[in-house]
Amino acid sequence: MSYRFPACLGVLAIVLAAPLPGQTPAKVKKAIPHTADGRPDLQGTWTNATLTPMERPAEFAGKATVTDQEARAYEKKDLDTNDIDKPDAPLLARAGSAETGGYNNLFIDRGSELARVDGVKRTSLIIDPPDGKVPPLTEQARQPRGRGFDRYDSVADRPLAERCLLGFGSTSGPPMLPVLYNNNYQIVQTPDTVMILIEMVHDVRIIRINGTHAPANVRQWLGDSIGRWAGDTLVVDTTNFTDKTRFRAASENLHVIERFRRVDADTILYRVTIDDPSTFTKQWTMEYPFRAAAGPVFEYACHEGNYAMPDILGGARKADSETTKK
Repeated sequence: MSYRFPACLGVLAIVLAAPLPGQTPAKVKKAIPHTADGRPDLQGTWTNATLTPMERPAEFAGKATVTDQEARAYEKKDLDTNDIDKPDAPLLARAGSAETGGYNNLFIDRGSELARVDGVKRTSLIIDPPDGKVPPLTEQARQPRGRGFDRYDSVADRPLAERCLLGFGSTSGPPMLPVLYNNNYQIVQTPDTVMILIEMVHDVRIIRINGTHAPANVRQWLGDSIGRWAGDTLVVDTTNFTDKTRFRAASENLHVIERFRRVDADTILYRVTIDDPSTFTKQWTMEYPFRAAAGPVFEYACHEGNYAMPDILGGARKADSETTKK
């Protein structure tokens, strides 16, 4: 008898743990890997592709999150509306390909869902301000700041992305935003350095752990990134930007604070705060997941700068010539 009672308890425990008919067995969470020095291991290939827009759509005003049912309806409408194999797709026009047909669905990598954080779908990447909108620009920022992208005097007047020198849409960051395609990143981590390889234009960010910023006169397109560990979160401060990128019209005084936290084996939660008092009336923050991807990150071959630039500048010269004749 002394052996039968515990055996019965064991059988009962197995029965109670088994899922009931129609239930999905609970997933066993994989442990978060750590490096040899005890830090959360951020290494691997990741994607931040998502249908969640940076700013909250009007239809979700006042709603930071939605139910899965609401999310599915929005996702279906978004994917149907922006099927760029259809000639009237709004996304096709925004990509500048409505007449030339430069893109089709083969190129697109926007994901298929709204970003899920803490188990619920988000309606905007921006989480602060609570309305999900970029704060107003300061009076100073609303003033003209030199030449725009509408100049064709030389190759140097054209945007960096158009010249295949830097990924468009701040995909390289910071902040590292999801864009139309090529939203993959590879992270390599050592105790004193974190390297992020960006798929678009194979840009590379080097984050020095516990370093010091370069002198103020040393400026870089991607800024100067210094990292530190705050518990299990990698905090990265980036300053020393040039006037070439100007994220959302930001000034050279832009300060970007990123936080990378591995919340499970398949997810890094990325939170980024934009701080530039000369441009924005207040700080603002975005948050969204980077999901594990199979990889590898293949070579990105950008040819606009090689082949399109003569046509871009030549077209401008022809337009100037015809204007002069008139």
